[in-house]
Amino acid sequence: MKRTGKLLIGIAVILLAAAGTAAVVGQFASNREPVKPSEQQTEPQTTAQTAAVTEAETTTEAETEPYISPVDFEALWERNPDVIGWIRIEGTNIDYPILYSGDNDYYLHHDIDGNETVAGSIFLDLEDKPDMTSRHNVIYGHRMKNGSMFRDVIRFREEQFFKDHPYYTIYLPDREIRLKVISCYYAANSYQLRRMYFPTQRAFDRFVERSLEECPYAAEVEYPVKSLFTLITCSYEVDDARTMLLAVEVDEDGNQILAETAAGGQTETR
Repeated sequence: MKRTGKLLIGIAVILLAAAGTAAVVGQFASNREPVKPSEQQTEPQTTAQTAAVTEAETTTEAETEPYISPVDFEALWERNPDVIGWIRIEGTNIDYPILYSGDNDYYLHHDIDGNETVAGSIFLDLEDKPDMTSRHNVIYGHRMKNGSMFRDVIRFREEQFFKDHPYYTIYLPDREIRLKVISCYYAANSYQLRRMYFPTQRAFDRFVERSLEECPYAAEVEYPVKSLFTLITCSYEVDDARTMLLAVEVDEDGNQILAETAAGGQTETR
């Protein structure tokens, strides 16, 4: 009996100790601050994922932002509503407004303010569209002895100068046209130099090909050509000569923008 009593007492002590331990553990658990849903562990974003999200947000914002021209066209229009653009060729003196009057005579002899002057203005051909969406955009300027207007167009007939100045920009109120020079040569003045209408895309491309043949250091061109910009100024190698600097439209990275042609390329181009 004595041994049995001692055994029972021992079991009772063990049970009481276990109950005390459980109570202590329970108290510890109850004193812990509960984890909020927002603080629960989640898989952290990688640097690449974060960058991708940021880039996507930036791209969306950039796509919705309207174009703001670096040229103050509002101020220019107060002087003359005939202003349609601005041409700038880095490394030259060519940095002028482009005007359009619907004829090819007025701005040969008048400046932006309507004053008569031998220097005239830089102006777009009468048969072109004023927003410069024609297939062949022809822009004229005098060749002045003091180096102004289109005098520096002549310098592109030097191969090294041509290669050192491959791009230029035309600024419009709603966009920029980036251009890559492809050919520069002189020829006797004729309507063919400023030809605007082509029955097919192929006819237009052939017109570009012929212009490249005239320049021994012409740049490479991809086809079909979207549009052509030709700067024309006076030249004196032959009677009534003209020097032409031709360029094609490119994107921000300098890649040529090609034409989107209809099946068979039979759409009339201008």
